[in-house]
Amino acid sequence: MKALFQAGKGFSWVVFWAATALVAGCATMGGHNVKVALSGDQEVPPATTSASGSGTIAIASDKSVSGSVTTTGVEGMAAHIHVGSPGKNGPVIIPLTKSGDNGWSVPAGAKLTDAQYDSFKAGDLYVNVHSAKYKGGEIRGQLKP
Repeated sequence: MKALFQAGKGFSWVVFWAATALVAGCATMGGHNVKVALSGDQEVPPATTSASGSGTIAIASDKSVSGSVTTTGVEGMAAHIHVGSPGKNGPVIIPLTKSGDNGWSVPAGAKLTDAQYDSFKAGDLYVNVHSAKYKGGEIRGQLKP
C-alpha cells in the first residue's frame, strides 16, 4: 500500500477516496429485496380465482420503495401496496402504476414513513391487484422481510 502512495501521490489519493466512498455507499444501500407471490386465497375474504402474480419489491434502508409485479389471468383495474397483517385488510399506502398489459410498478420516488417501515419489518404490508369482479382485490401477496 505504501508503494501505491509513493508511486503517484495524487492518483493514489483519488483511488483511495473513491474506494472509500464506494464501500461507504454499499454499506448504506442495505435493504430488502422481497419476492412476492400473489394469489386469490391470500385475499380477505379469499377470492375464487385462477389468477396469480409474482414480483419483487425492494425496500431500501432509507425507506425508499421500488419494484414491480406481473400478473396472469386477471384484468387488473388497480394495484396497491397496503398496510395490513395477514388475514386483515388495510389502507393503501402506495398506488402502483400500470406498466403494460399485466405489469404494475412502484412509482419513482415512493417512500415509506417510519410507521409504515415498522409495519413492513413486522410483515404487515401486502400487494394486491383489484379487478372488476373483485373490487376489493382479486390477488394478494404479503411482503415478508
